[in-house]
Amino acid sequence: MKILHTADWHIGRKFNGFSLLEEQQDAFSQLLEVALKEEVAAIVIAGDLYDRSNPSAESVKVLQDMLIKLNLEHRFPVFAISGNHDSPTRLNVGSPWMQPNQFYLTTKIEEASSPIEFQDLQLFLLPYFEPFHAREYFGDESIRDIQTGVQLMVEKMSENFDSSKRQLLVSHFFVAGSTKEESETTLEVGGLANVTQDTFTAFDYVALGHLHYQDALKHGEKVKYSGSLLKYSLSEMNQEKGFRIVDIPEDKAQPVTSRFIAIKPLRDVQKITGNFAALCQPESYQKTDREAYTGIVLEDQTVIDNAIGQLREIYPRLIQLELAALKTQQTSSRILQEETIKELDTTQLVQSYYQEVMSEPLSEKQQAWLEQAILEETKES
Repeated sequence: MKILHTADWHIGRKFNGFSLLEEQQDAFSQLLEVALKEEVAAIVIAGDLYDRSNPSAESVKVLQDMLIKLNLEHRFPVFAISGNHDSPTRLNVGSPWMQPNQFYLTTKIEEASSPIEFQDLQLFLLPYFEPFHAREYFGDESIRDIQTGVQLMVEKMSENFDSSKRQLLVSHFFVAGSTKEESETTLEVGGLANVTQDTFTAFDYVALGHLHYQDALKHGEKVKYSGSLLKYSLSEMNQEKGFRIVDIPEDKAQPVTSRFIAIKPLRDVQKITGNFAALCQPESYQKTDREAYTGIVLEDQTVIDNAIGQLREIYPRLIQLELAALKTQQTSSRILQEETIKELDTTQLVQSYYQEVMSEPLSEKQQAWLEQAILEETKES
């Protein structure tokens, strides 16, 4: 049996102001083509179908058209969950036609412990949730992090395991040891939203969403991110994007494996470095992909008047403009701070911080207040 594992469609997302709906529709068409060619038994979507909890009417229509093509036109069973970007209520619009047509969508933690029986599989759909959801569901005020909540959910799921079948989990969390990208929302604070990989050892395969890099987890074959369908930041420009085909052998003694299928982007993402005059010359820009979403680093030592406006006439999807000289200066300043900060005492640290923020030194009166406050704090401690 083959299952297509995808996630993080982020329908409605904009790339520095540019709509990506056309690119998202093109990526979906490639996904559908592979699903038909591979004759997959089902589609798994591991969260973040929308980019916002309050998507535009156009975004809602685009996603609904995609799901109708998958489920109603081509009759693929679909197993989906909500991610941290999704609104469970809005995602559930159209639910009357869902389960009768083998469209299974889980948006609440209380729905996650019961498996969906599908051929020789038990699929458990665990949507993104916050610790307070777990506290309410389990009636346990001691639950303060995602790890505890997920661990309790896995234990509850295991009570419903059928030993004659394989167990597949679909979820949307940050697994400790993964690599994040700039385009991903920061969920973890001090490790509170991390889930350890060994939490999922009871499952034959774990289809994850949330991280946009398909190789974010370097070790193991059982717990995998599919990655996003598109590149959503310059930091992802060298990454392949796509989805996974999960191969499930009939023989339970054989392990479940997955392989990554790359998508060719309708418009790519690139970064160009050079001086302004050269970048405006045909012999230079004709060698680049002018339709790509482009970040430019200018090497000029002087400020160019309306540089972004002039460059956008040549690179219409210019999304970022940096000055190399300013970037180097900022980097050098940061390195200097890191090297010297440990040598500063408390007074010097406050003085340095104030100078950096206010662009002026402390006054004599402020200096006196600071010294008095530090003295009093020292006495108390």
